[in-house]
Amino acid sequence: MRGGQSLAEALESCLAEWSERTGIAVETWALPATDVASGISSCVMATLREALSNVERHSRARTVSIAVTVGRSGLRMTVSDDGQGFIASGSGGGIARMRAAFAEAGGSLSVNSVLGEGTTVSGVVPASRP
Repeated sequence: MRGGQSLAEALESCLAEWSERTGIAVETWALPATDVASGISSCVMATLREALSNVERHSRARTVSIAVTVGRSGLRMTVSDDGQGFIASGSGGGIARMRAAFAEAGGSLSVNSVLGEGTTVSGVVPASRP
């Protein structure tokens, strides 16, 4: 992360800057209490930026909710918006990039969208086994 920031600090500053620039409210439900490996941090930040870019460009959302947690089972990230949703007729480049970032970190990512209700991006990176 920039200048020795923890993942939680990097997430907070990214979300604050994005919300200020776009005027879309951000609700932060959870941020990681412990630090994570730099590769996983990079994956989370890249995916968050892509998800926020999609919200800004396509969703017409008023609020985005974010949760990133780290526990014994690994890292879990959820980004939900209250926008217009979309019909997944094949994933665009942004979704493919987010899935690739999580796959590179050994995890998986899903995107669920309901027309008129919004979209949720969920990613999981399992804890590495000793």
